[in-house]
Amino acid sequence: MRRFGLSSDEPAGRGMQRIALAQLDLAIEQLRGGSGDGARETKALPPERAVHETRKALKRVRALLRLLEGELGAKRADRERTVLRDAAARLAGARDAEVLVSTLDALVERHPRRLGARRGVMELRADLERERMRASARTLGDAATRELVAQELAEVRARVASWKLPAKRSAAKLTDVGLEHIYRAGRRGVRRAGKRGAGPRALHRWRKHVKDLRYAAEILEVAGIARRADGLGEMLGEEHDLMLLAERVRTHRRLKRRRKRTRKRLLRAIARQRRRLRERALRKGERLYARRPGRFLRKMRA
Repeated sequence: MRRFGLSSDEPAGRGMQRIALAQLDLAIEQLRGGSGDGARETKALPPERAVHETRKALKRVRALLRLLEGELGAKRADRERTVLRDAAARLAGARDAEVLVSTLDALVERHPRRLGARRGVMELRADLERERMRASARTLGDAATRELVAQELAEVRARVASWKLPAKRSAAKLTDVGLEHIYRAGRRGVRRAGKRGAGPRALHRWRKHVKDLRYAAEILEVAGIARRADGLGEMLGEEHDLMLLAERVRTHRRLKRRRKRTRKRLLRAIARQRRRLRERALRKGERLYARRPGRFLRKMRA
């Protein structure tokens, strides 16, 4: 029942509804520490991992809503996506702080001689680790916030359970409008990200469209497209994490006042890695989005 993909022996509409309900159940159970109707199926995870899995489940449901917008109606689908986006945002603090620590660690591992033994880097990491612990205490230790989000998701779940998707309509007919929307948005994202002077906002928006395509392809069981979109999304995610780290380095008080040389080395290393990732992502993106939407839809149905 928790399988994220359509089964060959179930009507497409019923399968879409099953997938949405299962992901919402997963998110609710993780927020409640593995309790709930599906607790026997869900292993309780460490708090940081539980938040990560919750946010990932919500991204999957948001992609499914985008995929079904031709059937549900764009306004209805967007309203539910907004609720899910806001719910995930309440859980973002702990995850964002964790990402800064892991991104700095990966950067130092890539440049051990230039960065590994520098005192400024160690001071920065210690500060980021303290911020991570405070953010975790605020987000993960706040049972009231977790329960509020779980209740909001339960309300979405009740609305999803009331969907009346056509029982005999094929997956293609249910999803073609939404899938074309997802693909066109990704194609526009490639063009905007590739323009001279395009900033991190263009890349971040493109990444969201790439993630939608990945999850849509997983639902429709098109493994090749899902795999390629997943790789591209991870690359864009790494670039975004480095951008956040660069912002933190620029504003770090001790690096600005006492460790200017270390600050410059960090920013140069981050800029080089971001440039490499952007170039690779654009090449991969141009290949992934090379087909015109009509040809892409025919390939997805094949």
